[in-house]
Amino acid sequence: MAGQMFSRRVALVAAAAAGASTAIAQESKSNSTQPKFKRAYVDGPYGQIHYRYVLAANSTKTPLICLHASPLSGLVYENWIEEMGKDRNAFAADTPGYGSSDTPSAPVQIPDFGKAIVRFMDELKIERADIMGYHTGSFTSIEVAKSFPNRIRRVVLISAPIFNDEELSNYRKSTLRPAPTFEQMLASTLESVRKNGRGMFKDVPTDERYWDISLERMRHYRTSTWGFAAAFNYDLKKAVGETQQPILVLNPQDDLWEQTPRVKPYLNAKSRVHDLPGRTHGMMDSHTVEIAKVVREFLDA
Repeated sequence: MAGQMFSRRVALVAAAAAGASTAIAQESKSNSTQPKFKRAYVDGPYGQIHYRYVLAANSTKTPLICLHASPLSGLVYENWIEEMGKDRNAFAADTPGYGSSDTPSAPVQIPDFGKAIVRFMDELKIERADIMGYHTGSFTSIEVAKSFPNRIRRVVLISAPIFNDEELSNYRKSTLRPAPTFEQMLASTLESVRKNGRGMFKDVPTDERYWDISLERMRHYRTSTWGFAAAFNYDLKKAVGETQQPILVLNPQDDLWEQTPRVKPYLNAKSRVHDLPGRTHGMMDSHTVEIAKVVREFLDA
């Protein structure tokens, strides 16, 4: 009798273990279908280009390439590419000099950033893509679409500022000053937080996320003005007017809220501006699904 009871216990334990193994395997299989971004490098014109990406299973949709603002990195797109990666391959590249990409030996201009992104596409064998830019990334996105029209299908811009002469003069002067030291950037960031909290980054969902973004910005103190200088040297008005692809301009209520609507007269008939009042930096984290709905409707039209 004791032997029979022991045998039954062994059988029950084995069955439970088998059931648990099956459940774990099923959970693992289920989790594997959920998009999670990965990281990798490809060769570029100034060294290696670092990027984050999500590959959607069995997607036939056009890939989406996302370009960050300066002096940040693809870090700002982490949650975004996980969302967009549910139904298309999504990439967030660090432009040269930012993120974990190698730094050029000297400042480069928007057309140089554009060629670097085309090289990035070549390395990944992406023949044609949709492209999305954020502030400085918007300038680069338009440059790629304008100069390499066969490689870009549709364009999404988070802000597309048209500066007047006075604004442009003041902005250009600001980039002529020496780049701040790390200590100066840290001090100014702390001072700003003490006075204004997260300020224009109020949509960043947590303090931890805010400081991750801030540290990424301070990390590139040496090249912090390069992206700005390149943008202020670029004729966005002319470039937008020469771009034939459909363009969706998202206009969050950030520091370019007033300048972005000025782009409307230069957009082609297939393009539009979509205002996002109350949304600002960090909206890609805190309002991911809301923004994705707008972008998907445009990309999938």
